Amino acid sequence: MKNQSKHFTILALLLTLSLALSACVAVAPADGGMADGDGMEKEGGYVVGVSNTLVGNGWREQMICAIKAEATASGLVDSVIVVNRNGGPTEQIADLEGLISQGVDAIVLNPTDREGLNAVIESAIAQGIVVVAVDQAVTAEGAYVATNDQTAYAQLGAEWLFEQLGGSGKVVEMRGIDGVPADTDRHNGFMAALENYPDIEVVASTFTGWDPSTGAQQALDLITTQEIDGIWTSGIDYPVVEQFQVADVDYVPIVGADNNGFVEQLINLAGDGLIGAAVTNPPAIGAVGMSIALDALTGNNPPHETILTPKVFTTADIDGLNGIYAPDEQVGWSTYVDIEPYTNYNGSADVSACKAPGE
Repeated sequence: MKNQSKHFTILALLLTLSLALSACVAVAPADGGMADGDGMEKEGGYVVGVSNTLVGNGWREQMICAIKAEATASGLVDSVIVVNRNGGPTEQIADLEGLISQGVDAIVLNPTDREGLNAVIESAIAQGIVVVAVDQAVTAEGAYVATNDQTAYAQLGAEWLFEQLGGSGKVVEMRGIDGVPADTDRHNGFMAALENYPDIEVVASTFTGWDPSTGAQQALDLITTQEIDGIWTSGIDYPVVEQFQVADVDYVPIVGADNNGFVEQLINLAGDGLIGAAVTNPPAIGAVGMSIALDALTGNNPPHETILTPKVFTTADIDGLNGIYAPDEQVGWSTYVDIEPYTNYNGSADVSACKAPGE
C-alpha cells in the first residue's frame, strides 16, 4: 500500500507539471502585434493596403508611388494592395472593409472624412491592423496621422499674397474638394490670414475638386469676367497660369504648391511679369505614412501624430525655385521627396519608378 500511494503521488505531480507547461504556450501579444512561431513580433513579410479616393490627380499618383518606393526600400514588405478610385466616405468605407478582409497587416489611407471613417478604422485597429492616415487627419482612436500642416500651407501662402497686394485688392480662393479634411484646414488657414487684412476682398471662392481641367476652366471664366488682383490656389496652379496665356491678359500674383509645372512657370515666366509663391506640400507624405506603419509593426512605437511644416519658395528667390525644380519630372509631381528621417529610397528615381515589392 505504501509503494502504491507513492506511485499515485508521483503521477499527480507529473500531471500538475504538464498542465503548468501547457499554460505557457506562446499566444499573440495582447497589443495586437503579430507573432511568429517563437512568440516574437514578426520582422518583415508584411502586406500593406492603400486606400485612395481621387484618381487622375498627379499629387495623389505620386503619393501612391512614394508609398510603394518606401515599401520596397524597407525590405520588410511582401506586397502592397492599392485600392484606387474616385469616391467619398461611403466608397472608402467599403474599400477599407475589403482590405481588412484580405488580411493586411497595415493600411495607409488618404481619408475622405475626418470622423466618418472612424468606425471602420477602429474595427481594423481592434483586429491588430496598423492604420495610418496621411495628408489629412482622422480622429479614430488608435490611428496614426501623418500630414503636411494644411492650415499653415494656406495661411503662409495667403499672407504672402496679401502682402504682395499691399494689403488691399480683390482675390480669388480656389479650393479643393468640399468637405474633406485638408480643404477645411486650408480654408481655415486662408481665413486666419484674411482676418489681418481687412482691405482684401474675396470676390470668388470655388471648389476645383483638385482637378486640373476643372480648375483651368474656372480660372479662365474668372479672369475674363471679373476684376482680379490675385489668386490663391489649393494646388491647382500651373493650369491657372496657362489660362492667362490663353486669355492673353496680364498675370496677377498666384499662390500654388510645389508642383513641378508651377515651379517651372515661376522660373521661366518671371521675366514676363509672373509673380508667385510655391508652398511645399510633398506627396512623399505617403512614404512617411508607410515608414510610420512599419515602425509600429516592428515595435518601434512611433508618435501617433506627425506634422510636416511647409516652406515657401517665391519668384523673389529664383535660386531657391531652381533647387526644387526637376526638368525631367512630371508637371503635377513634386521633386521634394526625401523627408528625413522617414524615407529610405533613392530620391525621385525610386519614386518615379513607382514599383512596390513584387511588381
